[in-house]
Amino acid sequence: MTIQEIENTIIEEFSCYEEWLDKYAYLIELGKECPIIDEKDKTESNLIKGCQSRVWLSAAFENGKLHFKADSDAVITKGIISLLIRALDNQTPQDILAADLHFIDEIGLKEHLSPTRSNGLTSMVKQIKMYAIAFSAQANNQ
Repeated sequence: MTIQEIENTIIEEFSCYEEWLDKYAYLIELGKECPIIDEKDKTESNLIKGCQSRVWLSAAFENGKLHFKADSDAVITKGIISLLIRALDNQTPQDILAADLHFIDEIGLKEHLSPTRSNGLTSMVKQIKMYAIAFSAQANNQ
């Protein structure tokens, strides 16, 4: 599936819930499905800066596509990173860099997060895009 198709699926899933408490509960459920980072990768270098909670993110580059794993010590934050991974995992660096991630605004996520969590979301997106830049450069040098 393309990033756009995945984003549309996420928007459709969230549209089933009218109340934000229900959307938070769904976000927490999604966090339980997050591809968990290996304990050995819970390092300072994989810790996302700018998040109120501790969030670790690792990336691997295989067959031209990026694969992410993550974990967080906060359930809502784990749900947020899980959503981002769902949209961007198994995509090329170029597609990740071109993605506008409109689903974040469409489902109302940013506006319903506290300012610190919203900043954390921005930091997560930035880190994923930094991995895409790094692996894109690596692929171009091969």
